[in-house]
Amino acid sequence: MLASPTDREAIGAAPNPLGLDGVEFIEFATSRPQAFGQVLEMMGFRPVARHRSREVLLYRQGGMNLIVNAHGSAAAPLGETPVISAVALRVRDAAAAYRRALERGAWGVPPRVEVMELYIPAVHGVGASRLYFVDRYKEFSIYDVDFTPIPGADPQPPALAGLHGFGIVQYIGLGRTEDWTEFYAELLGFSALPDAERFGILPTGRVLRSPDASFYLQLIEPQFDALEIDTEETLHRVAFGTPDVLAAVRELRARGVEFIESSGVHTEARGALTRPVLGGLSFELVQHELPR
Repeated sequence: MLASPTDREAIGAAPNPLGLDGVEFIEFATSRPQAFGQVLEMMGFRPVARHRSREVLLYRQGGMNLIVNAHGSAAAPLGETPVISAVALRVRDAAAAYRRALERGAWGVPPRVEVMELYIPAVHGVGASRLYFVDRYKEFSIYDVDFTPIPGADPQPPALAGLHGFGIVQYIGLGRTEDWTEFYAELLGFSALPDAERFGILPTGRVLRSPDASFYLQLIEPQFDALEIDTEETLHRVAFGTPDVLAAVRELRARGVEFIESSGVHTEARGALTRPVLGGLSFELVQHELPR
């Protein structure tokens, strides 16, 4: 049943103000899309579609979509190390979510769409990243407009070892935890977890949960220890959930993925961290089961 215009506008007072319903895609930008694609395929992803007019590929496994964007420009050249350039959030009404974000102080991203491309409203996130709002993700998706399927590719490759989207680790400036907590709470309805409620093997920082409990953000301030946290504010790495971390690690190791094994960080039942590749890219595994 479609919501009435009144219902679609009144999205500010509910615990989930935007009708957030998970993540549609996470976008990486890199000047080495083939090398990064090989890494993603080792992690279980498969290329399923190609953008109609840009050097952009869609990778998928299970319910996760990763976009690899190699469409740089002279004004904004791409680096070799893949960086998380955007996160697209599924919402009830993209236009209303965008207006609400602007009303609460977000900076809008000017539309830059070509002929026959779909406009997806976005606001600026941390660093140079963007937060997109997507309300076309059920019967009709954004990929039906902007992408063409790769011939012979399975459009719905199964997830390896039960991998699913879990969250993103964001590096922030010293003393900026409260600022970013307020940013995500005010704009998106995220809330901070109690310190005793943790995930994975890296207890540092503050964990925020989306209002629909489908997605987590870990805010980490600079740490002067073995992790060598960068002081630049950025979306740093993606975390995948899996019901059995040790089984997932075995499968991924058989595919060539290496994991950090040191006194400070090592594989265990609650989590694991891949070794950095391509100049600093890594992924995290977290013990987590999808709700039934």
